[in-house]
Amino acid sequence: MEQLVIRDADVVDGSGAPSYRADVVIDEGRIVSIVQEAAAAGCQRPKAQRELDAEGLVLSPGFIDMHAHSDLALLRDPDHSAKAAQGVTLEVLGQDGLSYAPVDDRTLAEVRRSITGWNGYGDDIDFDWRSVGEYLDRLDSGFEGRGIAVNAAYLIPQGTVRMLAVGWEDREATPQELDRMRQLVAEGMEQGAVGMSSGLTYTPGMYAKDAELTELCRVVASYDGYYCPHHRSYGAGALEAYEEMVALTREAGCPLHLAHATMNFGVNKGRAPELLTLLDEALASGADLTLDTYPYTPGCTTLVAMLPSWASEGGPESILKRLADDGTAERIRHHMEVVGADGCHGVPIEWDTIEISGVGTDSLADHVGRTVQQSADARGETPWTVARRLLLADRLGPTILQHVGHEENVRAIMRHPVHTGGSDGILQGSKPHPRAYGTFPQYLGRYVRELGVLSLEECVAHLTSRPAARLRLPDRGLVREGYRADLVLFDPATVAAGSTFADPRRLPTGIPHVLVDGRFVIEDGRRTDVLAGRAVRRTTRP
Repeated sequence: MEQLVIRDADVVDGSGAPSYRADVVIDEGRIVSIVQEAAAAGCQRPKAQRELDAEGLVLSPGFIDMHAHSDLALLRDPDHSAKAAQGVTLEVLGQDGLSYAPVDDRTLAEVRRSITGWNGYGDDIDFDWRSVGEYLDRLDSGFEGRGIAVNAAYLIPQGTVRMLAVGWEDREATPQELDRMRQLVAEGMEQGAVGMSSGLTYTPGMYAKDAELTELCRVVASYDGYYCPHHRSYGAGALEAYEEMVALTREAGCPLHLAHATMNFGVNKGRAPELLTLLDEALASGADLTLDTYPYTPGCTTLVAMLPSWASEGGPESILKRLADDGTAERIRHHMEVVGADGCHGVPIEWDTIEISGVGTDSLADHVGRTVQQSADARGETPWTVARRLLLADRLGPTILQHVGHEENVRAIMRHPVHTGGSDGILQGSKPHPRAYGTFPQYLGRYVRELGVLSLEECVAHLTSRPAARLRLPDRGLVREGYRADLVLFDPATVAAGSTFADPRRLPTGIPHVLVDGRFVIEDGRRTDVLAGRAVRRTTRP
């Protein structure tokens, strides 16, 4: 007898088609049968060892977070309710060009320091891997071989690859270094990565010219992977930055997925239609193109990311030395406040938009929840004095919320047919961005039920089948017979993000059941002890 039957569910199957009522039968981690309108038809209803009454609930595929920063969190926290409770059954890691594989001993120490604000330094993690394949194996064998909370796919981080082959210098790669980077990308793809990411406002990845990126994208394309850039500007020059990535990937013959595809800062208010026209023209000319966004206006990153790229050359220790030198620090301030640093997307920084969301040093905790301007006003200091002190005292660790978005742009972009959902959720800090805990119920509750920006069926497609298609996953993202039973049951009348900017770690409401591989990771609204998640590897070969 089969394992489970979910009775009388309103199935929103992920395709965008209208919902239907059905019994759905699950066995050995897969959907084995779907019996539509079983009760009304009066037919013989399927039997199973366990039955779940889904009256009043929507059954959909599990949500796929196309932009996640859970690279260490999945190994640190077996509960991981931040994502499991949202209905997320698969996260895509290795984002923004910086993560923990492939590395050697030198670059591991450097990358740990450089993205402490994203993932913590990792003192509680045994970094017993160096290659992409070994990292994926570690996910599979997490928590004494039991696995991890949800599934995870991995993007090769181009900045980390450049760190290995070139270092932190702002220069073109030599032919030999470029060959080494090609080799590292090929090895990562062969070991199961789904593509490559870049962080082109983060060092050292931002030092790569388009020709170098194009060559690496050719390797990714040969494995049927995709390129996921955090491109060179989301502020001044944003449209030009999008055009650059479209042209680059067309030249390389590589599919493109635009990370957190927003139009931010005052210079881009109301300009989403220009971005959408650019995307439509690219698609009409044959581009293989998708994007992700989060349903909020503020962004989230690290304070050190705001610095000009020249101040970051050489890596974390070089940054700290420059900040400690009064003359160099004054040059940094001038570049940020007057010129507009490339780290701040070419826009002069507005300190009243930069809110400190987390620090790693207890003595600095009173800054959390305040903008840099507010902290400066309270101390009778300049904002740069406060920011510089935070960077030095916390050794580049502070995370920030950046309040520079526009609601009309958010709504317009999420309607686009190639849009998918990505939380960009940083789980570190005492006051993280609420998107880390709330992105997917925020889409369903606020933008579907309350605002009607998307229909329920269309929104679910954005969060399930479309990302699965980009990841080239043949058996996920739809409620179909033979597909994996990564599923969510939610109440469309009550589903909502519990997280707020004031209380960012509150879990969502209206999502009573979540299954990964046919096993309940959320049951009756509570996290079980099930660890059914595994690494999802790309298997295509050139």
